[in-house]
Formats: sequence, C-alpha cells, structure tokens
Amino acid sequence: MSVSYPLLDQINYPSDLKKLEPEQLVQLSNELRQFIIDVVCENPGHLGASLGVVELTVALHYIFNTPEDRIIWDVGHQAYGHKILTGRKKDFHTNRKYKGISGFPKRSESEYDSFGTGHSSTSISAALGMAIASQKEGKDRQVVAIIGDGSLTGGLAFEGMNNGGIQKSNLLVILNDNNIAIDPNVGAMKEYLLDITTSKTYNKFKNDIWNLLGRLDKLGPKTRSAIQKIENAIKATLLKQSNLFESLGFRYFGPVDGHDVVYLTKLLSDLKDIPGPKLLHCITVKGKGFTAAEENQTLYHAPGAFDKTTGKRIVITPDKPTPPKYQEVFGRTLVELASMNSRIVGVTPAMASGCSMNIMMELMPDRTFDVGIAEQHAVTFSAGLAAEGYVPFCNIYSSFMQRAYDQIIHDVALQNLQVVFCLDRGGLVGDDGATHHGAYDIAYLRSIPNMVVAAPMNEEELRNMMYTAQLEGGAPISIRYPRGAGVMVDWIKPLTQIAIGKGQILKEGSDIAFLTIGHIGNLAATAANRLESEGISVAHYNMRFVKPIDEELLKIIGQKFETIITVEDGCLPGGFGSAVVEWLNDNKYSTNVIRLGIPDRFVEHGTQQQLYKECGFDAEGIYSSAKNAVKQKILH
Repeated sequence: MSVSYPLLDQINYPSDLKKLEPEQLVQLSNELRQFIIDVVCENPGHLGASLGVVELTVALHYIFNTPEDRIIWDVGHQAYGHKILTGRKKDFHTNRKYKGISGFPKRSESEYDSFGTGHSSTSISAALGMAIASQKEGKDRQVVAIIGDGSLTGGLAFEGMNNGGIQKSNLLVILNDNNIAIDPNVGAMKEYLLDITTSKTYNKFKNDIWNLLGRLDKLGPKTRSAIQKIENAIKATLLKQSNLFESLGFRYFGPVDGHDVVYLTKLLSDLKDIPGPKLLHCITVKGKGFTAAEENQTLYHAPGAFDKTTGKRIVITPDKPTPPKYQEVFGRTLVELASMNSRIVGVTPAMASGCSMNIMMELMPDRTFDVGIAEQHAVTFSAGLAAEGYVPFCNIYSSFMQRAYDQIIHDVALQNLQVVFCLDRGGLVGDDGATHHGAYDIAYLRSIPNMVVAAPMNEEELRNMMYTAQLEGGAPISIRYPRGAGVMVDWIKPLTQIAIGKGQILKEGSDIAFLTIGHIGNLAATAANRLESEGISVAHYNMRFVKPIDEELLKIIGQKFETIITVEDGCLPGGFGSAVVEWLNDNKYSTNVIRLGIPDRFVEHGTQQQLYKECGFDAEGIYSSAKNAVKQKILH
C-alpha cells in the first residue's frame, strides 16, 4: 500500500513550503519525519540525527530565502530533511547508493548545499567566511550554521567562534543540543550546556526578559541595551558563571524547544533582524518521533534496515559461522593485551562503539578515554601519556586521522613516542563516500620519520601487530585495517611477535609477482588462484609493512621478476606502490611495476565491492591486469 503525504507531496522546493500557513508546518513536520523513516528503513542510512532536526529544518527553509541565504549543516548526516525539501525528494531513495545522491551535503549536488560537511565542527568557520564575503560584497545575506550531534566538542568550532565573535558579521549559529554524537557526548562542554538547560530559574528569567524587550521595543535601542546589561549580570549570577557564548562575542538566545516548529519560525524571523553574531540554543531529541530511535540513540544513529512499525532491526542471521569485523578483533584484542600489560590505555575521539573500544570501556573504564570529536587532542593527549611511560592505543578512523597530521609529526613522531595508532576504516569504506574513505593514510604517514606503517592481511595478523606494537621499546606505529569483516572464522590464536619491516611469502611463482598490503591481499590471492588454474605461475608476497619496507624481499623480487603488480586499498600517489617503485629505482632495478589502488581522484559512494571494481582492484580487476601483463610479456 502506497503511503500518502498530503502536504509533503506538494513540496518540492522551499518556495512551495512558503505557501503554507505556519500552523500547517506541524503536519508537514510529521509527514517529513515519516517520509524519512519510510525510506531509511529499507535503504539504510543515518536515521536519528535527521529525525531530531525535522522541525528546525522546516522552520529554517520557511523563514530564510535559500539558496541565496546560506545554511550549513554540521555534521552533514543531519541534512536528510534538508535534502528532501530542496529538490531531492524523488531521488531520496537513492541516498548513499552507488551513483545515487550523497548521504552528506555536497556542493556539486545542489545549490542548496552551501558547504560539504562530512566531517564535524567545520560549519562555524565556513559560515563566518561566507558571512564576511557577503559583507564585503554589500549583500544582505543571512548565513546560518547548524552545529550539533557532538560537533561542538571539536576544537575547530571554538576557533571559529573565537574569530566570529569579533567580526561583527551577520552570522547565526544554531546549536542543536541533543547531548549525543554517535555515543553520548562527553566533556566539560556537555556539562556546561546541561547547566544552562536545567536552570529553571534562569530560563524563566530569560523568557521574561525576552517578552519585556518586545514590549519596550518602541522605546529605542538604549532601553534594550540597558535591559540586556541587567539581564547579563543576573544571568551570570543565576548560572554562577558568565555565558561562554556571550564571552566570545555572540548574543545568546535560548535554550528553546527545537521541536516547536511554529515558535521556531517566529524566533528565526526575529533573529533575522538582529545584526551581528548570534547563537540560538535549541534543545532536541535525537531520533525524535520514532520510539526505537529515541530509546536507543546510539544503535539508531545508523541502524541498517529495520521494521518501521515495530522499530526492530532486520538482521539476517547467517546459517554458518562468519568472520568477525576487524573492529571487533581490535576491541577484544585490546582488552586481552590490556589484561597483560597494565601500561596500556585506550583513547578514542567519540568513536567508542564505532571502533569497538566500548568493549574495554565497559570492562576497564579507568583506562579508556573518550575525548569527544577532537582528533588533534586525541593524538597529543596520547603523546602525553606515552611520554610518561604508558602505551596508548589511539583508535581513529583513517579519514579523521587526517585532521591531526601536525600532531602526529610534531608531538608523536618527532619525539619518537610509543603511540599505537589503530586506523579503522582504512581504504574505501563504501556508502559514506568521499568524505569518509580512508584513502590517504599510507601516503601521508610513510613520509614521517620514526613512523612504522603496517597493515594486516587478516584477523590473526591484526592481533599479532597489536601485540608487537605494545612491547617495550616500541616506536610510533600505525596499524590500518578496513571497514567490515575479515576472512577468518577461527581467528583467536596465541599472540606472537611479528618482525617489524618483514613481509611474508604466501606463494612462490615464476611468471609474475603480486605485492600486496593489508586485507586487499585476500582478493589478490583469489586472482592468483584463478591465474594458476590457467597455467600462469604467480608469486604472492604479503608485505605487511609499508615502512620500513622489506628490502631483502624486494631484492629477491627485483632480481627474479620482470613484472610485478602492487595492490593496495589506498591512494596511488605516494602510496605503497610508490614506495616499491622508489626502492627499485633507487637500487637500480628495471622491473616493470603495475600499481593498482585508488586513483588520483575523489571516489564517490557505493558498496565496497562496487568501488573496488570501479577502481580496478577487485579480484576480477587484479586478474585482468595480470593476464594483460603476461600477454604483453609474451608478445614482446
């Protein structure tokens, strides 16, 4: 039975939305929320965050003149409602699918997407830049940054506010305060916001002042200014501290109910006429309107397929044991190692469940640290721990590690501190797309002195690399592994040390050699077996380390083979294949090297298998490259 959305069916763009009466926005919000649920239950994506900002989304597009006025969503997975109201309703079922629309705002996708926001905490800085640009051009343009879902824990947000408060530009920051990112928010900012939202005395006083200012409006700006000074003084007394946002130069309004769409339209209309930097504090519920998402906000951040009636997640139970996810192997092995070594601690920037550090967090809460969405701090905090003799396992997604590059160099590698970086989501991650692909870590880490750069081919190697990394006298090391499952059902083996910088001969051969790094070597093994069945002799080397690279093994390979193929789930410029080519060239080998990996472009979203194929290093692509290389060799 098809679902009817009487009002939403009439809305394709914000211009249609503005034809409604304010009172109709309540029904429209309900329909928009149901539409998101109806689509996402079958085509999985980020659910809870977008449900929590439905009313705010409707109010923003009702009041502001988008796309001329700029709206920036931070983090971008809050923007599903925004996409539906801005011309992409009919395509929303393709969200995060191969060749479909992106799961995040994307400038090339729509003029309504003012800024791409796949990573967090960027909106205020970007919005400030836009506001200053509008000011310089003499344009009466509104610029709004909606920051929430934990994004205010990132240092860049404070940098933007610190600068924004003195610029006097026409900037509105809306704090979507739902007290959770993927996992519950942590830190002093969380407690500060909680103090504001729970101070009934202050909030009653704030509302009284707001109403009084409205009545005194006709008396002129001096009266309003005087009243506001009194308000600020009493506010500081009631909250026992000055308002952080106002101390940074922002006029603070709130907290307000972020689900009262009619009130939000009135409030936003008023705020449009107030010049200078302003912050509106909205209290929302992540997963609002869908009971399962409200009750289990972490699980329903991105729940996969689910029954929209019962809320029960649809999980297909395999009929036989399957390999675990690499993140689970990390989480369980970390606990095992921490039980053996009291100096081990865990550090994560707000990804406890995403990287499975929540396993150690539950068992050893005093030895695990969730530092919020603050990758730079996570790295330097880990460096401080290492400087005092601890062995921090700092788990960060590969694409987020980019944000802490200076800290890796200056605070860890330069001081040769034993920090173990476990980089989850290394390589092509799939449906989250270009903002989240872990394409660059091999290239950006192998150039740093003192760094060891490693990648396991399977679960057992991940465990042994983690074991080796925590041994006394270790160096800074990066261990990267992909999103998703490994290849071993029986993966819990006794822990053993791996020789740093030593690869592994998986298969001897004579016609062509495969040199692989990490999990993608399993696809190369499949291709090698197929080639063998066709009479082509393939040698396969699991290199394990990009840095230090196994020079003894490369000597053997360089002397034996005319053609080799390197395979990596990472960027080709500066990556593993480049490291092989550099060494062969420096040592005067004339071996022909064919490099397979992520090309020098941003790869869009799709399943991992679809993207491996697109980039030419799925099993079929590796097979074809080798087949062609051997054919060319015969012809010559």
